[in-house]
Amino acid sequence: MTRKQRRMTIIGGSLAVLALAAALVLNALRDSIVFFSTPTMVAEKHVGPGKRFRLGGLVQPGSLQRGDNLAVTFEVADGNAKLPVAYKGILPDLFREGQGVVAEGALDANGVFKADTVLAKHDETYMPKDVADALKKQGHWKDDYDGKASGGSKPAATTAQGNPQGAVR
Repeated sequence: MTRKQRRMTIIGGSLAVLALAAALVLNALRDSIVFFSTPTMVAEKHVGPGKRFRLGGLVQPGSLQRGDNLAVTFEVADGNAKLPVAYKGILPDLFREGQGVVAEGALDANGVFKADTVLAKHDETYMPKDVADALKKQGHWKDDYDGKASGGSKPAATTAQGNPQGAVR
């Protein structure tokens, strides 16, 4: 074997090993690439107890129940399915019934999602594209979402004293 053939063999073998490693990493991360799963996706995938994931959807009106020592239970729904969530801690200021939420945690043996982190959406006009598409498919889309997101006017920025920025005294 000449030097050129040996070099090409080493380069080809290295590329094959690199391609195999990349394929294994991408295969392992395939289910984790989604930012969050909806209750319908959890039911379809038959997620087992103990597997960590993010759950996203709308907090069902009338489902919020507060318990002792900051314990809270509520239901997250996406229009087709509901999933009960249990959380112990301080909820975000923007958390309320009928609003979007993303919770991070795992299912327990009873099918209750035990969350260790709860995130509330920050604005009534913000909605991730996949959630908006899912709501459109299910017929829960409100026409005013488009108007607020694209043509809505933003209020003027104010200083800490409540005066508009750039205002002359």
